[in-house]
Amino acid sequence: MDVLCPPLININGRIYRKNIVKEEHYEEEDDVSYMGPPECEDLAEDETCDSHLIEQTDKGYRCAIDVPSVLYKYIIGKKGETRRRLESDTKTSISIPKQGVEGQIVITGSHKAAVSSAITRVEVLVESFRRKQPFTHFLSFPLNDPRVQEGFLRFKDEVLQQCSQDHGVEESIFQNAAKLHLTIGTLALLNDTEVRKACEHLQQCQRFIRDITEGKPLPLEVTGIEYMNDDPAMVDVLYAKVNVKDGSDKLQLMADQLVEHFISEGLMVREWDRVKLHGTVMNTLFRKDLSAEASAGRQTSGEREAFDARSILKKFAAFCFGGFELNAVHLSQRYSTDCTGYYTSAGSVRFS
Repeated sequence: MDVLCPPLININGRIYRKNIVKEEHYEEEDDVSYMGPPECEDLAEDETCDSHLIEQTDKGYRCAIDVPSVLYKYIIGKKGETRRRLESDTKTSISIPKQGVEGQIVITGSHKAAVSSAITRVEVLVESFRRKQPFTHFLSFPLNDPRVQEGFLRFKDEVLQQCSQDHGVEESIFQNAAKLHLTIGTLALLNDTEVRKACEHLQQCQRFIRDITEGKPLPLEVTGIEYMNDDPAMVDVLYAKVNVKDGSDKLQLMADQLVEHFISEGLMVREWDRVKLHGTVMNTLFRKDLSAEASAGRQTSGEREAFDARSILKKFAAFCFGGFELNAVHLSQRYSTDCTGYYTSAGSVRFS
């Protein structure tokens, strides 16, 4: 990390500078210094820069913070070191539920400013380590219409018949036909409360979704293929191109507005200026390698074996997977399957 340009964390409109102190095993002991307005660095007894409610009690002040249980360990630290340092630095007491038990972290202290300072420190730790959690859900446009599935299976059969001699091209790297989709954006939702919150915000998007679609399904065509990296001879992801039949940008506009809404609510992190709409048909992450080569150590876990897509791109550049009417956006759960074979949906909004 460049000490002159440390990473910045934005929490509720306040900017913090993150300084890595040390790393031990799975715990990363972070010290985060505040870079907000000067008046927030030394809070008066009756002031706070936090949105949390700090209650006065007969023994001082108290505040309860909702934190997913998976993040408790980062506030506790190795052998409780992080919590003890926080308590010592802020002159507060921090009570944390047992690991795996969803609840609230309770901060108490003799002075309101001390409790507020501890809240800020805990918030920054939570936000820092939240960003390191793998995503659990994603907003998706399903592409698994029977007509598109049929076209995809035809594409798969023809590619295997005509291009299986090309390096890395084999059956296991093809998408599951029932799970064909467009990913709009990913979310790390760490407990049921956060999943419910995301569902509520998806429902709030219904107004602009129906404004864009005019309350009708969106006719789409899935035609053509493209790759994601610079070298067509070394490809990891091959995707189908999806367009609105009337040539409008309604699909792109809807995707971009969905992402903007979820970013503004702190449920999604900005990755790109606009959503890259693509329906993955081949991905080397799907590859199953049970050969002696893998067991001999030629391909270690975490490595991806790219495939040569030059012949596929030449022969199937304009391949038509089919057309259908898209009528919903889903909050889909990663690594799940529903009764149709698609991802389990935590919530959805229909266009009509």
